[in-house]
Amino acid sequence: MTTAHNYIAVEKQLDVRRDAFAVEEGYLHSSEEVSPWVPFPGNDKVFIRHLSFDIRSNSAVNILRVDAGGSLGKHRHRGPVTGYTLEGSWYYKEYDWVARPGDFIRESPGRTHTLMSDNGMKALFHLNGSEEFLDEDDRILFTVDVFWFIDHYMSYCEENNIPINEKLFL
Repeated sequence: MTTAHNYIAVEKQLDVRRDAFAVEEGYLHSSEEVSPWVPFPGNDKVFIRHLSFDIRSNSAVNILRVDAGGSLGKHRHRGPVTGYTLEGSWYYKEYDWVARPGDFIRESPGRTHTLMSDNGMKALFHLNGSEEFLDEDDRILFTVDVFWFIDHYMSYCEENNIPINEKLFL
């Protein structure tokens, strides 16, 4: 058996193992009917479009939309976050940069900041772990994690008679 032939045989065997245990690959159409904009509680300028929930890793992917003059509020991440700006611009009140379309951000766990947008924005975020929302004295008001995101999405769908999209769950 040649080395190339052996490699192909091993790869085919790995494909069999993958197919037996891996989560099915997913595709999510851009239509808002597939995943609606869900208002963030207590904030009429912030909305989340949920794209995936992974309970095993306590992670979620979503698009955050903040309308002009809006703020997500002061929060601290307990896991790493990555983001990619799709539209508009946004910044953290505590930092000296402004994210614009095409800009990529990476956040380390433990950072505290307040997301702001003067003219409105949309950004894709991949959040890992929990996120604590804080008051002006840095006391925890509430915690957001994958289970919160799932409840946020499902409650909105149930209240508005929107079918739950099971493709969002990994």
